[in-house]
Amino acid sequence: MTITGPATRTAPSRAPGASGRGAGCSALSADAGEPMAGSAPAFRRLVAVEHVGSWPRKVADHSDTDVAALFERLRGQDVGLLLIRRTGRAGRSSDGARTVFVADLAPGASRVVRTEVHSTDDLAGIDADDTVFDSPAAEPVTDPVMLLCAHGRRDVCCAVHGRALAAELEAADADVWECTHLGGHRFAPTGLVLPTGYTYGRLDTAAALSAMKAAAGGEVDPWCCRGHAGLEPAQQVAELAVREATGIRDAGALLVDAVDGPGAVTVHAREHDRRWSVDVRADTGVAARPPSCGAALEPVTPLVAAGVREIG
Repeated sequence: MTITGPATRTAPSRAPGASGRGAGCSALSADAGEPMAGSAPAFRRLVAVEHVGSWPRKVADHSDTDVAALFERLRGQDVGLLLIRRTGRAGRSSDGARTVFVADLAPGASRVVRTEVHSTDDLAGIDADDTVFDSPAAEPVTDPVMLLCAHGRRDVCCAVHGRALAAELEAADADVWECTHLGGHRFAPTGLVLPTGYTYGRLDTAAALSAMKAAAGGEVDPWCCRGHAGLEPAQQVAELAVREATGIRDAGALLVDAVDGPGAVTVHAREHDRRWSVDVRADTGVAARPPSCGAALEPVTPLVAAGVREIG
């Protein structure tokens, strides 16, 4: 049975409130009609560490040897590392304990805990294996947390739009943290919502709060969604296409078969005998855009869902 309705996710030409962004990469990407689905960073496990000092362009090149060593150790375990901080002056304060989030972003079964360190010397004791999720020193994260990219040394749009949005969300009493590079700065402001593990882009305050409200109920807000961080790009596209076609919002409702790239991707309903085949293919019709601020225009062939068909 073929599902009627939109089978592709076409991002709005400009997200709500995005006017006035000038000629930054985020505005040029939106003007080019570049879709966001399938652009979420793919990391199954993640550590986010509060760090109040300066952030180099790459965390791997950090001048603090404890931070650089943690990055290398986690990379060897296929675990991502983000540095995070509170917005404004509070994010530059070096007093007190530092928050650490450890996330297992298995699709449909994500789990996140919060713990603390007191100095960079403690970073050597941070682990992302299964034992941390059962540790009495780790608090399960159930309320939504937004990690919002504000990594100015990676991209101007993240610095300008990400920091501004973080301040607006903090004023709205949201649990928001600025973070280092999430990928896809041309979709700025872009953020990762924990504990569900979905990434969003071209956000404004209303869209960010809507994404967090959805996460509070264990759901996904498909508007401005880039995909789940625990899935590969083609899987992200297929999963979001099924959600758009069916209206399924439950974050744990869908499972996606492993794939190597474009083609037919099978998506399963976790608790019902339903399956969908999604035709994922490269779109060659998107205008060139710069991958980041100040870069030259580059051609882009994003993955899109060309059709969604129910097969069981």
